[in-house]
Amino acid sequence: MSDIQKYTQLALDHGAEHAVRVTPEDIVFDGRTLLKCMFGCSSWGRGPTCPSREGFLKPWEFEPLLRKYKHVLILHAQDKKAAQAAAFAVERAAFLDGDVLAFSMSDCALCAECAGRSGEKCRNVRQARPSFHSVGIDTFATARKLGLPLFVLQDESETDRQNWYAAVWLN
Repeated sequence: MSDIQKYTQLALDHGAEHAVRVTPEDIVFDGRTLLKCMFGCSSWGRGPTCPSREGFLKPWEFEPLLRKYKHVLILHAQDKKAAQAAAFAVERAAFLDGDVLAFSMSDCALCAECAGRSGEKCRNVRQARPSFHSVGIDTFATARKLGLPLFVLQDESETDRQNWYAAVWLN
């Protein structure tokens, strides 16, 4: 079994519904995602992985770094916590297998209430990772390009149609 097959199965075992291996060329980057962060997120300026934080790279600075990876395992789940757990499991396994620069990203679901959003320090700084949009990835265009489900929810009550994405960048 190849490492990618092993990581794919590990992601599925940790709650991902889909795990698709692609290359960085398959990811749609668009720095305009920063506008959605700035003007669409009620946590702008407060989250620990927010692009407004001092020292946080801008989307156009992330792209060349992420394009250096050979593979990206895109994970899809209908639960944010499951997507993040699957990504962490794969990142850890890849690291232990010698890919010391393996890097996961996902919307954070570690704490019931984000400390950063209330002005406190992040309680899980070693596991906090940026979301797709905060690093300039167009989640909708990427999911559509890969044939994965993603819908614009018409109402917050549409929890049965939620789709969460995570990624693990691998060498």
